[in-house]
Order: sequence, then structure tokens, then C-alpha cells
Amino acid sequence: MAHEKLRRQILYETARLLMTQQETHVGRARIQAARKLYKGWVKPADLPSEREIRSELDRMSNFHQPAPDDRFDYFRQLLAALEKVQQPKRSHPEGDALNHSLQVFDLVCDQVPYDEELLLAALLHDVGKAIDPLNHVEAGVGVLGDTITERTAWLIEHCHEARKIKEGTIGSRSRKRLQDSENYEDVLLLAECDVQGRQFGVPVSDLDEALDYIRSLEQEFG
Repeated sequence: MAHEKLRRQILYETARLLMTQQETHVGRARIQAARKLYKGWVKPADLPSEREIRSELDRMSNFHQPAPDDRFDYFRQLLAALEKVQQPKRSHPEGDALNHSLQVFDLVCDQVPYDEELLLAALLHDVGKAIDPLNHVEAGVGVLGDTITERTAWLIEHCHEARKIKEGTIGSRSRKRLQDSENYEDVLLLAECDVQGRQFGVPVSDLDEALDYIRSLEQEFG
């Protein structure tokens, strides 16, 4: 599992470097990705092939980032793909990742109905699971890119760490970094709703209704 996870991480990072044109040569991008993700020597078997990298690039290109005007259509595309992502029943009895995302959105909306950035983080926090299940947070933030604000991206990136606070498994330095953020209380709320949003058979908002609601906040408050 560790071997496969490292391979997937290197594959995704290599494709991301090429997709964003931070690197134009496949071989150099692969080496740069490996060095970023693993400090020691990486076995050749842990490096993705050029064919795998090209395939990953093709898959990423299907999730092209749109112009700002139609970003909600883009969100819908990413979220709709989660309906096919079935999660482990033991930790996610609610079923597919879309149902979970909508549960989390509803829970956050009940408490902070006018925070557009936090609501988007709740709805979009797992979109990467349809792209790279083994590295879904980085994949999700990467594919969302400039369609979300820095605050929304930060909330998504640190949701898992915030869950560790509630579980009592986080290190003191990581806890301090989170506590020093002005978004500390918000990420704790997101983490709490992420845990609570795993109930079987709970009615959830329709995907289009959730997106239309957030769109209305953008139009009303700018």
C-alpha cells in the first residue's frame, strides 16, 4: 500500500507540474515530483511510466478550469463525479462521496448560512476523491485552482488536521499553527461537520439547490 500510494502521489504531482507548465519535460517533471514527495532514493518501480503520466494528463484535462463566470458549472462537474465514488462502509455508512459532501454542506449551512467561502469548502472538500483517491486533498485543491479563494483552499487543506485536534492525535506544533490562524474556529466547524456528515439515510439538499444557494450569496454580497 505504501508503494502504491507513493507511486500515485508522484504520478499526480508529475502531471500537475506538466499541466501547469511549471515543467515541460516529462522526465524532469517526474524527478522533481519524486524529490518533492520523498527525501530518500526512490526505486524505479515507484516511478510512473510515461504512458501513465500521459494518461493522467488526459484525465486532468477533462477537469479544465473555466472562466470565472461559469465556475459554478465547473463545481457541478466536479461534484457530480463524486456520485460514483463509493467509500468504505465502516467509516462512511452514508455511501457515495457526493452524499457525504451534501451532508457536510447542510450541516455547515445550518450554523453559518452566509459564509460563502466556508460553504464552498464544505461542499467541495472531497472533489479530489474522483481524481486521485490516495491524495485527494492536494488533487482537489489543485484542480479547483483559482476558482476558489485562498481561504476556501486553506479550509479544505487543513480540515483533516482539525479533525486530529478533536481526536487528540495532532502534534503540538501542528496544533499551534492551526490555533494561530484567524480561520481556526471555522476549520474546527468544518472538521466537526465532516465527521457528523456520515449518516445513513439522511435527507440532503439537491446538488443544484446547494450550488444555487451559494451562487445567490455571491450575487447578493459580492
